[in-house]
Amino acid sequence: MRIKFLLIALLTSVIGFSQSVNDYKAVIVPLKYDFLKTENQYRLSTMTKANLLKAGFQAFYGNEQLPAEFADRCDLLYVDVKRDNGFLVTKLFVEFKDCYGKVIYTSQVGKSKEKEYETAYRESLELAFVSINALQYKYNGTRANTVKTATASVPATVHTVAATAIVSAPVADMTDPNLLYAQPTENGYQLIDKTPKVVMKLLKTSRPDSFIAIKDGIQGSLNAKDNQWFFEYYKNDQLVSEKVVVKF
Repeated sequence: MRIKFLLIALLTSVIGFSQSVNDYKAVIVPLKYDFLKTENQYRLSTMTKANLLKAGFQAFYGNEQLPAEFADRCDLLYVDVKRDNGFLVTKLFVEFKDCYGKVIYTSQVGKSKEKEYETAYRESLELAFVSINALQYKYNGTRANTVKTATASVPATVHTVAATAIVSAPVADMTDPNLLYAQPTENGYQLIDKTPKVVMKLLKTSRPDSFIAIKDGIQGSLNAKDNQWFFEYYKNDQLVSEKVVVKF
């Protein structure tokens, strides 16, 4: 009985300190999902944004110039539509991630038995948004990128340590014309400029201050040193180190 009580208390504590979609000002919608071949194929990005607006969110495409009030990327959620394998059934679900790539919310799986891809994808996405609409989203004014000070489980502690490590990394100069913004991906980040254009791809390592980095076909590493980020690689057997200004 005592063990049962402790488990209930632990679960309640975890729920109490978990973040919700209401902590975020707006949502960024990518122009292409991993399971599609081209940008906005079957108009799924358009449909995603339309459904988000219908659910009460403010939503922007990944290539839109954001208003000044959304300058802090950690105040935003990043939506992704994923396909789940199914025999003779199309399954899609929606994930919301924060600026560190942590999943904040996953929708129910929408299913369709339609044979035509466009019809099946659109029907599945509509059904996935049923659970999102049920959230009754409303921004609560809480700064989502504030590190939570209390956690009640080992996984939550791991996430907090990782977030703290990023927060304590070099602070970007927001006035720098070469400023790059980090967008979370499945395995790390992609750095985009103000165009926006993907300039560099980052893959996570065991260290929060070091990433495997790929830029213009050149593979190296992005490392934090002297309160700055540097892209380092070898060219003609010589180590090259380039300063990179990044806003995580």
